Amino acid sequence: MDQPGKKPYDLEERTFLFARRVRDFVKRLPRTICNFEDVRQLVRSSGSVGANYIEANESLGKKDFVMHVKISRKEAKESRYWRRLIDTSDLRALNEERDALIQESVELMNIFGSIVRKAE
Repeated sequence: MDQPGKKPYDLEERTFLFARRVRDFVKRLPRTICNFEDVRQLVRSSGSVGANYIEANESLGKKDFVMHVKISRKEAKESRYWRRLIDTSDLRALNEERDALIQESVELMNIFGSIVRKAE
């Protein structure tokens, strides 16, 4: 991403940056038992968003494409769920980043939902 605040048009790159941002975010979280378990789920689901989108782009047909895009949407939604559970210890910078990542999850869900509606 060359310009701060500007999101990449390429969805593969955007989902990659999303997963990277999640990983950077979790490195700064308080080390609690709950966060340990929630972070594991969050890291998996955030990476699956882009991995399934890449699979969709290499699909064997329309049904395969739609299925992988639906999974990407599902993983973005799951990522949002885990992020909402994360304990930030009310640290302002972590709360702001968590909220921004939740918003990015919502935007990705909307994009994938739109792709599915157009493809079906």
